[in-house]
Amino acid sequence: MFRPALFVLALMLADAPSWAAPASVEEIVRRSVKNTNSNWEAAPQYSFTERDVTEKQGKRTTKTSRVMMIEGSPYYRLQSVNDEPLSPRENANEERKLRDETDRRRRETPAARQKRIAEYGKERRQNEELMREMAAAFKFEPLPEETVAGRRCFVLAATPRPGYKPQSRETKVLTGMRGKMWIDAQQYQWVRVQAEVFRPVAFGLFIAHVQPGTEFLLEQQPVQGSLWLPSHFSMRVKSNILLWSRNSNDDETYSGYTHAVNEQAIRKPGEAP
Repeated sequence: MFRPALFVLALMLADAPSWAAPASVEEIVRRSVKNTNSNWEAAPQYSFTERDVTEKQGKRTTKTSRVMMIEGSPYYRLQSVNDEPLSPRENANEERKLRDETDRRRRETPAARQKRIAEYGKERRQNEELMREMAAAFKFEPLPEETVAGRRCFVLAATPRPGYKPQSRETKVLTGMRGKMWIDAQQYQWVRVQAEVFRPVAFGLFIAHVQPGTEFLLEQQPVQGSLWLPSHFSMRVKSNILLWSRNSNDDETYSGYTHAVNEQAIRKPGEAP
């Protein structure tokens, strides 16, 4: 269940009613930035199923959960572990935890509710800052068009812009990254994004370093109308903290997007999501 700001590097989406050749690479990026906000704002309105495969220190774990927005913040309802469905007892226990958490959130004090939603909102604001900074942090160069998943795509290479000054700790990582983007030529949505850290980036007074070899891949699909949301995200992290080296792999797939209000309305008590 990986949720760092790096994930949002891949969420600059775009939209256009019909394809028309843009005047420049800057125009492709401009249209992407314009439509990022509407997609980003709509995302919390949807529930979805997430299959998360993680590898840490040689141990591989797979968990599948239904991710639901409940009273303003997400809740992960476990469905299977290592691709094995939960037992009837485990499933009943997860259903009980879901009901208890839903009741707890509905009964919480205004102050507690505000704090919970604010914590979720803080992460989203950091991610929004990262998206805003991308246009300033990177130079975009056109590459030959390609077809991905049956869709004609503009292809852009992104490299750090000389002289860029990071505005925060989160945006500092942009100075050591480069990538490649496939943008749908009809709707101006990102079909695929690949990025890598190619030089070390230091955090916290040089105590921690994100190392070369850190990379991610994002793939997206249309969900409803002009709304596109992630279908696959994978990330390999190489980092050093003081004298310790930490490596991890994370691979997530997303499916079954449903409007959160509609899902809660049709779900019967005791029915697994």
